[in-house]
Amino acid sequence: MSLSIKEIQAPIAAEMDAFEGKFRQFMKTKVMLLDTIMNYIVQRKGKQLRPMFVFLSAGVFGKITEETYRGAALIELLHTATLVHDDVVDDSNYRRGFFSVNALWKNKIAVLVGDYLLAKGLLLSIDNGDFEMLKIVSTAVREISEGELLQIEKARKLDITEEIYFEIIRQKTATLIAACCATGASSVGADTETIEKARLFGEKVGIAFQIKDDLFDYGDAEIGKPLGIDIKEKKMTLPLIYALNQADWSTKRHVINTIKNDSENPKKVAEVIDFVKKSGGLQYATEVMQNIVREALAILDSFPESIYRTSLAGLVQFTIERAK
Repeated sequence: MSLSIKEIQAPIAAEMDAFEGKFRQFMKTKVMLLDTIMNYIVQRKGKQLRPMFVFLSAGVFGKITEETYRGAALIELLHTATLVHDDVVDDSNYRRGFFSVNALWKNKIAVLVGDYLLAKGLLLSIDNGDFEMLKIVSTAVREISEGELLQIEKARKLDITEEIYFEIIRQKTATLIAACCATGASSVGADTETIEKARLFGEKVGIAFQIKDDLFDYGDAEIGKPLGIDIKEKKMTLPLIYALNQADWSTKRHVINTIKNDSENPKKVAEVIDFVKKSGGLQYATEVMQNIVREALAILDSFPESIYRTSLAGLVQFTIERAK
């Protein structure tokens, strides 16, 4: 039976509570406008899966320290900066059901807020000498940017193979969860080999997380994001790539032309969704996701047994069984 978020959090409940207060302090500024925006961002946080991965990974390998709190804050600061910038790039007015920073304060302020968050994260690490963690997280931010640009480049031609798809999601999504686990291990003094194993575990969880996200595009509109949004945005996801690979040349050309030219037409989008379902794309993506989860859990089983490891296993299951 799967654990609930509350049960998963149980071993680190006190740390998560303390982190909230510490994170608010890390976000403090003397500029009133900036402080207002920081408060707005903090109050609209999501499930906080990233800090959970940091604290649970730290707990698996040692005793949670102040460095662990700074590592979790660094991840959140740099990740939030990328989200604020993303909303400007995508011209998006909403984030997790609330108005985005750019929707409320316009693009210029949003870009400056993103820059401020990046600088705040970098200085938090530099001031405390957390150079190993800074390297881990800065590498993740670089890879996220590369993944986004690779996806934009490929979206123009719609020529994504499975190999390129996995490289995009490894960089765009998995690299951040990988950084969380590596940061947690690093913060408690784990050796290089252990940090790398923790990173690889997180990477596999992140890939499975993204495939689950892809599957939402073909589910019911009530769960998570609206139906067919990836198709509308011309994103080539695993169910679609598989379906196209199974199709004959003329069908493949027709579907690609539909995505290129009619992605704003709900009826045409519904046709593509139906094509993917009938081609076995959802079943294939689900099987791939489950195989990757098994690989992640095999790595996890090599870690010392503890309540933290049990919660990490629960968190893995949560990421692939979540409703949104």
